[in-house]
Amino acid sequence: MSNDLMLDVGQANELKLAFRRAGYSNDDIKRLCEGNVLADVRRVLLVHASITVVSHIIDCDAQPFTPDGGSVEEHQKGGTFTWDASQVELYLASGQKNGRVLEGNLLRKEMAKKVPFNACALDYLLANPHLIPEEWKGKYVFFWGTVYRYRGGFLCVRYLFWYGGRWYWSRGWLDGGFGGNDPAALRAS
Repeated sequence: MSNDLMLDVGQANELKLAFRRAGYSNDDIKRLCEGNVLADVRRVLLVHASITVVSHIIDCDAQPFTPDGGSVEEHQKGGTFTWDASQVELYLASGQKNGRVLEGNLLRKEMAKKVPFNACALDYLLANPHLIPEEWKGKYVFFWGTVYRYRGGFLCVRYLFWYGGRWYWSRGWLDGGFGGNDPAALRAS
């Protein structure tokens, strides 16, 4: 095996087109070039190793995490869900569109007719942030399948948001307004 591998322009272009077909980003290509990743890929090509696809299965029937000071008011169980971002819809009610804001208690009634993800999905995504779609950045994605009650009787729903280079959760009070930047995560129909 020769150590003086040289790519000609045609081979470099073939690689570029293959990366594009496979949906690679520049960050993905950079990660592919780090450490021994390419050596591992070569072992697969030589049939000395195999690739195992990891399924991310979320148990939406589990008891949800309850933040300090709160209790679970409502938790819609949703069975197991094998994470596939293409099966998740970011939903806005008509009262949230075109610059309008919808009061959370009214939105909760509308969510009762939908199939929203619950807080179990939110917590799974926080533990596996690489699964969260890039297009969610800049939004406050709500998980209406779990509603919490806090001291004083206040109701809220938890949401994911991107800040300072990482994902966090917080809560939106149902007495407040929900606008166009506050979609609900629903199972796509």
